[in-house]
Amino acid sequence: MSRPVFIDISMPISAEIVTDPEPLRPKISYSDHAQGALQMLHFFPGLSVSDLPESQGWAVEDLQLSAHSGSHMDAPWHYHATTDHGTRRSPTIDEAPLDLFWRPGVKLDFRHFADGYVATASDVEAELQRIGHVLQPFDIVLVNTSAAAAYGGPNFVNSGCGIGREATLYLTERGVQVVGTDAWSWDAPFAYTAQRYAQEHNPEIIWEGHKAGREMPYYQMEKLHNLESLPGSGFTVVCFPVKIARASAGWVRAVAMLDAL
Repeated sequence: MSRPVFIDISMPISAEIVTDPEPLRPKISYSDHAQGALQMLHFFPGLSVSDLPESQGWAVEDLQLSAHSGSHMDAPWHYHATTDHGTRRSPTIDEAPLDLFWRPGVKLDFRHFADGYVATASDVEAELQRIGHVLQPFDIVLVNTSAAAAYGGPNFVNSGCGIGREATLYLTERGVQVVGTDAWSWDAPFAYTAQRYAQEHNPEIIWEGHKAGREMPYYQMEKLHNLESLPGSGFTVVCFPVKIARASAGWVRAVAMLDAL
């Protein structure tokens, strides 16, 4: 029996790589095995460091981070308090139906769009035609942007195109309930939206892709990684979010599975 090929499409939670603006960046303190040995003494009175194999205890890490650090899944609660045109409360991440997160995947290659560009429904439709895929209900749609090339550098947060309200509703109206991007946000980088707002004074452009969740609920992954390794379709995405009570998001270890060659 052949086993599928697993492709890790998750970004690590890191304090060294810039994947969030200040003050949202994770903070991680590392304790090595020597420090862990000293910590163990508090739990076992009479124990000496030298009693431990090679004087080593445990290695542990303390993290200070947001539920939106690293690769994560946003719940509709993140976007607005209500969804379905205001008819019901938006679900939090612990209320997410798990069957949504193991589904066929589709990749839209939007790396050619300029940073700050807001993708439209026509852009989505054209890319689906290019890859020869007809959207099916519950497809997980991943968007590969120019932010992929910026990962590891100082300008990641301001890189990549965004997915606008129109394009988001194009997906959700066809039964898509889970999407993802390798950029910092599903929407265009804030720096570009702020420039547009200064010129247009139109509040409808602010966070418009997220706010589409007011009309139709959907779950959204941000800060994915390695999407350029995926084909346009023909793979499965597994992306269960961590269950955090009443939270707007949960960290996710997203994986794409392809049939063995």
